[in-house]
Amino acid sequence: MELNKQMTPPKLPQQWSSSYISYWSPMQPEEHITSGYCWFDYSKSVCRIDGLFNPWSEEKTGHRLWMSEIMYPGTNESFKAKVAYSREHMNKQSEFKGEVLNDEVDPCHELILMQDVLQTCNAEHQGTCDVLGFEADIWHFQRPNGKGPATYYLKVGTNELLRMVTGDPQVMASVRDFPNFNTREIDADIFKHEPLKQA
Repeated sequence: MELNKQMTPPKLPQQWSSSYISYWSPMQPEEHITSGYCWFDYSKSVCRIDGLFNPWSEEKTGHRLWMSEIMYPGTNESFKAKVAYSREHMNKQSEFKGEVLNDEVDPCHELILMQDVLQTCNAEHQGTCDVLGFEADIWHFQRPNGKGPATYYLKVGTNELLRMVTGDPQVMASVRDFPNFNTREIDADIFKHEPLKQA
C-alpha cells in the first residue's frame, strides 16, 4: 500500500517559499553559482523570484544582473526590476558599481513552476536518494513541447521540493536547490509591484 501511495505524483503546497541555489551540471569554468529567494502562492496564481540572473555572461554584457520578477498570469503581466553590477576589471582588483535599470512589464501566460507539474507531465517515481541531507523521492518526467527531461527531488513522502534538475546532467542541466523550503504564510505585500527605478 505504501508503494502505491508513493507512486502517485504529489502537488506542490498551495503556498511555499524558499532560498534557492542555482548552478549547472556539469559546471564549466566560465559558469557561476548564484542564489536568491522565491515565493509561490497558487491560490492567487502569483509568484516572485529575486536573485542574480543565471545564466548571465559578465564577459559578454559587461555586468552581472540582479532581477526581481513578479508573475501575474491572471492579468498576463510579469513585472521585472533590475540592477546591473559592473566593474572596470574582471581579472584584477576593482569595485562593483550598481546601476538601477528601467523597470519592465512583459506578457506572462503561466507561472514559471506550476503546482501540478508532476501530475500534468505524468512524472514517474524512480526511487529515492540523499539530497541536502534528506532522503528524497526522485520524480522524473519529460517537459512539454519537446523541451527535454526534468527530475524533481522531494523530501520523501511529502510535497516539499529539495532540488530541480532541468535537462540531462550527462550533457547539460540546470540545477536549483531549495535548502529551506517552507510553507509559512506569505505576506500579501511580497507580491506587490513597486517600481525600483525612481523617476
